[in-house]
Amino acid sequence: MSATGAAHGRTLEEAFPPPCPVPGPDGPWEEVQERIERTGRAVVHTTWGQWLTPTLLDPGLRTLLGRDWPRYRQHPVPSGRLSLAVSRMVLKHTAAAALQVPADRLDLTHLPGGRPVLRGLGADLRVSLTHTEELIVVGVSRAGRVGVDAEPAGRRISWERLRDRVCTAAEADMLAALPEEQRTDRFLRLWTVKEAYTKALGHGMRRRFSAVGFEWDAAGATRLTGDTDGEWAFATHLVDGRFLVSEAHHRDAVPAAGATPAAGATPAQWRGPGQR
Repeated sequence: MSATGAAHGRTLEEAFPPPCPVPGPDGPWEEVQERIERTGRAVVHTTWGQWLTPTLLDPGLRTLLGRDWPRYRQHPVPSGRLSLAVSRMVLKHTAAAALQVPADRLDLTHLPGGRPVLRGLGADLRVSLTHTEELIVVGVSRAGRVGVDAEPAGRRISWERLRDRVCTAAEADMLAALPEEQRTDRFLRLWTVKEAYTKALGHGMRRRFSAVGFEWDAAGATRLTGDTDGEWAFATHLVDGRFLVSEAHHRDAVPAAGATPAAGATPAQWRGPGQR
């Protein structure tokens, strides 16, 4: 992957580094805070197993879950109940680290489409959550809208069955020209990028993926087709050697209070490093 091009002396890989591993509520959170201070955004990853015991033993769980407490208590499936508790804990603690406030002071709710948002304290912080198998990923940003998505890197998918649902005609032609193994990998990366992008928009699965086009430049960086001003940036990383994690970031025209997204960068320099 090319590391040429920089925003104020930072390579593109430095602008969009791999997600931070955070093994529990106690962190370490220093890297998340440093990324927020430097760029206004951060992405973290962890696993259910690492957070499950601290979550269940936390005496303040009811306060931390807040609006989700009734749903947690009434969930009919034990695994679903635990999944809800752990994912909300990871999201709230990540947001709290970004804001440098106690996690129990944050009020987390969801919009009708399912997009998580903070109310009151920290309302200027955008958040996104995804999980697959044992992996949990959270994205936070004070620089603009953010979306994250993850899939097992070895997931076997049917290119023929899903092509027309996921790809534009140009994407389908590009993928069809690749060898089968490379095509499957690129298709899965494209899928996670589109998931992350629609989550950042707040549309989720309601938006037809085949209506949104992406392309790759000579260096392999992912670009939204028609985004000539470079308002969106995308990156995909291999996490723990097993999962593809994609990020979508929008550069707001007016950054949220306290954000310092790639100060002085031009739109082209702001783009992420693309596929890895």
